[in-house]
Amino acid sequence: MQNLLLIKDIPGYSPQISRLVSMMNYARYTTLEAVKDLTQAELDFLLDGQSNSIGALLLHFAAVEYAYQVSTFEKRDLNEEELLIWGPALELGKVGQEQIKGHELEYYLHQLDQVRNRTLEFFKSVNDDWLDTEEDFWYEKKANYYFMWFHVFEDELNHRGQIRLIRNRLKVK
Repeated sequence: MQNLLLIKDIPGYSPQISRLVSMMNYARYTTLEAVKDLTQAELDFLLDGQSNSIGALLLHFAAVEYAYQVSTFEKRDLNEEELLIWGPALELGKVGQEQIKGHELEYYLHQLDQVRNRTLEFFKSVNDDWLDTEEDFWYEKKANYYFMWFHVFEDELNHRGQIRLIRNRLKVK
């Protein structure tokens, strides 16, 4: 927290990974501030039949990060067991509406922490050269791990905007 606004070296991480982690930390801080003190009913609230709940979006952040861990560090796709756990949060939409509800804020925060702690451990095991690793990605284009991990927190920031919009329109008593 003391260095939240500083993008710089972090002990235990290479320089570029430190910067990536710094940005991820700030993104997560802003997310946590956006959901502070929400009730279960507020986390489950849907603006309409096509929207995602705040709870589903929080679980989506954890699911996306977990999927990128598996892809970039473990070099594999999610297995059937992992898809049962993370699939609804990756898919969102109707599946997310039906399956992601009924949890208190602490549940979502725990999921986010567990996944992030795993990411931080993985990042300690690689150096800046790892970020340059290229693979096929979207639209038959190459992307490097730096971009992929940028996308993890860019996706969170994008959906955090949705969370703020939903929070401003909560109609839950």
